[in-house]
Amino acid sequence: MYSYKVVEIREGMFGGKMSGDKLEKILNDHARAGWRLKAITSADIKGRVGPGGVEGILVTFEREE
Repeated sequence: MYSYKVVEIREGMFGGKMSGDKLEKILNDHARAGWRLKAITSADIKGRVGPGGVEGILVTFEREE
């Protein structure tokens, strides 16, 4: 049995463009908590305020229960 977790990462989340270093930190933080990377998907993610979306990625992790 597996559990899954999806993390939305927006470009503006880090105060600018997404970088490999920032993504690597997120992946390593989740790995330390026992999560394994399952998929990375490019997506238009709706912002919290107002219409439209921003470019970002959905990072899917899985962990065995």
